[in-house]
Amino acid sequence: VLMKDILDLERYPLDQEGSPQWQAAVDRAAVEMQTTGMFNLNQLMKPQALKKATAEIKPVMDSQSHAHKRRHNIYFQPDFKGLDPKHPALREVESTNHTLCADQIVQSTVLAIYEYPPLLRFIAAVMGKPTLHVMEDPLARANVMSYREGEALNWHFDRCEFTTTLLLQEPLDGGKFQYRSNLRTAENPNYEGIAAVLDGRDPDVKTLTLEAGTLNVFRGVNSLHRVTPVQGSKERMIAIFSYYENTGVMFSDEESIGFYGRAS
Repeated sequence: VLMKDILDLERYPLDQEGSPQWQAAVDRAAVEMQTTGMFNLNQLMKPQALKKATAEIKPVMDSQSHAHKRRHNIYFQPDFKGLDPKHPALREVESTNHTLCADQIVQSTVLAIYEYPPLLRFIAAVMGKPTLHVMEDPLARANVMSYREGEALNWHFDRCEFTTTLLLQEPLDGGKFQYRSNLRTAENPNYEGIAAVLDGRDPDVKTLTLEAGTLNVFRGVNSLHRVTPVQGSKERMIAIFSYYENTGVMFSDEESIGFYGRAS
């Protein structure tokens, strides 16, 4: 299958690196990232390819996915130095989803997009990175997560600088992406601001409704974010792509077991 049949390379000329059209697309995305902390390539996937991709994933998701339910604070850390355990910023929230690992979707459209070199080069150019690499980890490199009725990904910061996702299927209702940009910095953890978001008191929380086929790159290390509970019988299905500036990145066994219930 050719990538031009999967991705809309006329709208997003990822394969024409260095051309004026490519540079214009990079510049547009960079401005969006600068002003909002994210950029979106809406309808990057062609409708037919999107149908095929979800059809490939759905039966595996139904039969082999790892159900992951856990209570956590927004830092995903059990003990947090220098903060009273009762502080509102350390309030526990619950997240539930179903996860497929890269080794369960080997010949899939999703994995082909993840490994498409022009996509890596485009994202690197937007983010001002010399290069980006796919992750070596056979489980964690690309995941597909599904949120069924009542399931949600609760408030958290990301551990890596940015996250790349590709929405494969929208739910009937709910499953909205909410975020509060630039809530903390390396110098200022802003615990009071975090408490305000968790209490629903922050007017700067924004809600984004993504459409299926959209690639989103989000700088989530300093922006608190969540996915609201899904409503209705149609699951929210999203692929998560892990890219790094250095090669050879792997999860520890402990991390793999924590996320996927297995180490290999």
